[in-house]
Amino acid sequence: MRTFSGFPAGPTRFTPVPDLFFTALLPEIDDLAELQLTLYLFWSLNRQKGSPRYLTVRELEGEGLLLSALAASRPDADAAALLQMLHEALERALERGTLLRVSISSPAESDGEPHVEHYIFVNTPQGRQAVADVKDGTLVLERPGVVQEPHVAQPRANIYELYERNIGVLPPLLAEELLEAEQTYAPDWIEDAFRIAVEHNARRWRYIRSILERWARDGKDDGRSSAPRTRPSARRSPRS
Repeated sequence: MRTFSGFPAGPTRFTPVPDLFFTALLPEIDDLAELQLTLYLFWSLNRQKGSPRYLTVRELEGEGLLLSALAASRPDADAAALLQMLHEALERALERGTLLRVSISSPAESDGEPHVEHYIFVNTPQGRQAVADVKDGTLVLERPGVVQEPHVAQPRANIYELYERNIGVLPPLLAEELLEAEQTYAPDWIEDAFRIAVEHNARRWRYIRSILERWARDGKDDGRSSAPRTRPSARRSPRS
């Protein structure tokens, strides 16, 4: 089991989860994959902007973070098995009423078969209203953009590996300072700081450390040295 170094100091983002989830749903959910899917949707849809907020089933099938979470309990599972877990978890959450689904058929394509897109909403007032508007014909959901192939994240490199991969041989005197940084900052902060240093051709630990210190002081979004990585979307504002 990989240990967690703790939440970093300074401003961090939070995902709002209704109290009713903990009092009504959590005691009833008896399937780990269903719980992971439910929490993931709260997080993912909260990162979207505008309305309506939803994911299609095809998009869920390409969400690497979600598939990696599912793989934690089935490390021997291949992509097909993980997708099966995802679909079973989705059906459980839909049957429970946590999630809502709208299925829309488009005109027949070249093979003569109509294409069906499945849209997933969380069962909130906004989600219920969106579903009702779709059924009434007052809301038209656009087709999703490019969907990534299913993938599972590989084990995250530790800070020593990042140093040697991006800077060079690790001086022994720096080992303790790097360990302290790994225990202080979130892993994705450290990876992003190394990436920025490489992009700016500033392969020095002092430069990377200054980025991390600035993010901890000013907030990562305000202190980024390069544009945030987002996935474009024609229908919704990109997740930030």
